[in-house]
Amino acid sequence: MFRCFFPDEYRDSTYEIDFDKLYREGYRGLLFDIDNTLVPHGAPADDRAIALFAHLKELGFKSCFISNNKIGRVSSFNDSVGERFIENAHKPSVRNYLKAMELLGTDTGNTIFIGDQLFTDIYGAKRAGIRNILVKPIDPKEEIQIVLKRYLEKIVLYFYQKEERNS
Repeated sequence: MFRCFFPDEYRDSTYEIDFDKLYREGYRGLLFDIDNTLVPHGAPADDRAIALFAHLKELGFKSCFISNNKIGRVSSFNDSVGERFIENAHKPSVRNYLKAMELLGTDTGNTIFIGDQLFTDIYGAKRAGIRNILVKPIDPKEEIQIVLKRYLEKIVLYFYQKEERNS
């Protein structure tokens, strides 16, 4: 019933993902949500995020941010990082996941999406046919509409983790 929302992987943090290994496996495109995936909601790019994207560029990855936020928020984060981005993306709509891969010159076979929300980030990536990694939110302090979604996510994650244990 909830399988369409199950992530391909679930990690504690974006910063624990082994991007070197993903590159060796043939992945070349990385799509990211920003808020609570890379930094707390509304925060600028911090040293950790800047260092991550410098490393990803050294490896040879191409990256794109896909955010439901407005251009001011997304471009201000991106000023310190210098990647491509799509603002006002209407996730989980598939259109901008496909547009991001087009911008990067990648496809569903060599692109991964990383985000912190099941019903927007992960569901959209799954619908687009992109491998995805769900990460735990960086900061528990969130807008009310996201707090409400988190309660529903807990139910889905319960069934996801139960299935993972049994497989």
